[in-house]
Amino acid sequence: MRTLYGYFRSSAAFRVRISLALKGIDYVQKSVNLHPEVAANKTDEFLALNPQGRVPYFIDGDLKISQSPAILDYLEEAYTDIPLMPADLDDRTKIRQLCNLIACDVHPLNNLSVLQYLKKNLEQGDAAVNAWYQHWIVEGFTALEALMKTYGCEGRYCYGRSVSLADVYLVPQVWNAYRFNVDLTSFPLIEGVYSELIKHEAFKKSLPENQADAP
Repeated sequence: MRTLYGYFRSSAAFRVRISLALKGIDYVQKSVNLHPEVAANKTDEFLALNPQGRVPYFIDGDLKISQSPAILDYLEEAYTDIPLMPADLDDRTKIRQLCNLIACDVHPLNNLSVLQYLKKNLEQGDAAVNAWYQHWIVEGFTALEALMKTYGCEGRYCYGRSVSLADVYLVPQVWNAYRFNVDLTSFPLIEGVYSELIKHEAFKKSLPENQADAP
């Protein structure tokens, strides 16, 4: 049985949930509470499974994978009935650029572990941490909005006329931006695509608030 270890609010686990839902793949979900007062990801039991102590962590038979990009690539190559990447090489390359802008330039700077380090180790208050978060979202989304426009985004999907991995990466990052009260009115394409995508059942069922471990 396929198993996904995740946390309802984890952007990276959120991506994997969306991909699994879009592809119609059955799996069992196991919650790993990342809240610093619980830190279930730092227990000996979980570290024995994933020494990095992070989610998502995905098991499919004998294969055990950490890191959401690796999991998403695996799902794309192993479960090909419903592809999330187009056949054309140029199109795939542009979509990967959109994905990596989020995965490499936005998300790592605003990951939970970074925000906790700012608070605990650098003794930054909520206002400073929120300012940090909003700065990197705005900087990243400014580039993302421009690229989506350049690539002819029509307002329903990040790229082209069907759902792709770019959308899988976009929705969790926008959800988190709203959580931190980032004003996204300067990014009409991003906001518009997000509004359209969360109407889709696969995205809707994958939302953090719809997970069993959500409070």
